[in-house]
Amino acid sequence: MNIKRWIARREPNWKRLDGLLQQVERRGLRSLGAKQIRELASLYRSVSADLARARTNRVGKTIEGDLQRLTSRSYNQVYQGFRRQEWQAVREFVAWGFPALVQRTWGYIAIAAGLFLAGTLIAWWYAWQDPVFMSLVVPEELIVKVRDRGELWMGSIVGMEPLASSSIMTNNLRVSFGAVAGGITGGIYTIYILFYNGVLIGAIATLVGQNGLAYPFWAFVLPHGSLELPAIFFAGGGGLLIARAILIPGQYRRKDALKFYGSQAAQLMFGVVVMLIIAGIIEGFFSPSPLVPDVFKYLVGAGIFSVFVLYCSRGFNDAERG
Repeated sequence: MNIKRWIARREPNWKRLDGLLQQVERRGLRSLGAKQIRELASLYRSVSADLARARTNRVGKTIEGDLQRLTSRSYNQVYQGFRRQEWQAVREFVAWGFPALVQRTWGYIAIAAGLFLAGTLIAWWYAWQDPVFMSLVVPEELIVKVRDRGELWMGSIVGMEPLASSSIMTNNLRVSFGAVAGGITGGIYTIYILFYNGVLIGAIATLVGQNGLAYPFWAFVLPHGSLELPAIFFAGGGGLLIARAILIPGQYRRKDALKFYGSQAAQLMFGVVVMLIIAGIIEGFFSPSPLVPDVFKYLVGAGIFSVFVLYCSRGFNDAERG
């Protein structure tokens, strides 16, 4: 290999890469356009190959040292810089993107909440009017425990908190993913999940109310329910978005509508998973604890829900003014 000719041919790439790196080091990766970022990545791979060739052909310690420093600088910017950007994008989505998404899709979330509430109210009405209805919805052992023994069931969680917490998370995630995936049935399965879970909650709430256990029951439910129920509504809203894409694509082709609304549903599920993990921890370790007074559980539940509503409202006034 003619070393001088090889260096002369490759040196413009080295200088170009050095120039791009200097810009990134001074002003950050965002100072580059998309084309320049692709060029930076391409030059990095090219210079890495040059370094390997320089070592193989022993072109000299000076050239090898320069190329080694150039590839090290490139690695730091290309990979670590991209990772920083990815984490920055995640932080921005959590801080602003998710609340904005909730506000854009609030109509679907509200319909999901309405379906759940409809099931709750219907179950409450029928459970008060017809005792047989209760036995059709609520497991018999639960009815016996509450009606005949005057006890709630959440005491069984105490002493096995880690196992209970993981089991609760798994079940809630299964329900939520079922609700969003139910969109592919045109929303029929999503509606069923929302309505059925509303019926179940309504029947159980009636059972504990009839037996004088409403106060401790809601003290147990509110701390984790302040996140768990909104998460189910968000998942249901995601399922309805997918159903909308299938049934009413509007101005889009059905394929494009699925991409658009499916992307929104997927982003909602990002928040749902986080919410259910937090709710599962609260339900496993805090909600059933006999050491925490019921009144404090009510306060914590109300506080968590208030903070969550404020979080989901972030940027709303700015958007209205804009």
